[in-house]
Amino acid sequence: MKTLVVGVGGITNGGKSTLSKSLHLQIPNSCLIAQDSYFKDDSLVPVDSNGFKQYDMLDALLMDTMMAEVDSWRRDPEAFLRRRGLNPECTTPSADDVVHVLIVEGFLIFNHRPLNELFYKRYFMQIPYDVCKGRRSSRVYTPPDPPGYFDGHVWPMYLINRQEMESMESEILFLDGLKPKEELLAHVCRDVCQEIERLKGTLQTIY
Repeated sequence: MKTLVVGVGGITNGGKSTLSKSLHLQIPNSCLIAQDSYFKDDSLVPVDSNGFKQYDMLDALLMDTMMAEVDSWRRDPEAFLRRRGLNPECTTPSADDVVHVLIVEGFLIFNHRPLNELFYKRYFMQIPYDVCKGRRSSRVYTPPDPPGYFDGHVWPMYLINRQEMESMESEILFLDGLKPKEELLAHVCRDVCQEIERLKGTLQTIY
């Protein structure tokens, strides 16, 4: 049994969740873990001097819990899926030929070094400031964004986190979140499938 861990990161409202969910549906024997599922309780999230909740920081996330889930999958992907009430689908006759794929999605997955070190493939969804702000304002959050939150916290933290990410990791494929989602999915799916075939030992190199 072989495993492949893929990371889909990016800016808020950049399309990373849509891409990850679609990729999960396309890739056999895959599992999806989303970083947004590991936020701390609102009462435990730090507050800055402006009164803004610091959600866009690793300190707002239960990263130890998330890493435990990722490690559980890595030890035994099929058992991990069964514990979640899902049935592993093996599309090849021999278990030795199966490549299990874990798709990890989130806005700070490449900033957490222990998690970042596990990725074979890294994709980062990016969109311009004005598009991001427009999309963010059209969504309803719990708790809701207070006035000035995007410009006072979300965007500045994105720039800080991105700079930190780029200083830690160079092997990231940046994707234009303004492109059609079908085009993005086709590109990433093709890339991941090539890696799967490489792990199986069936990828043929064309000279």
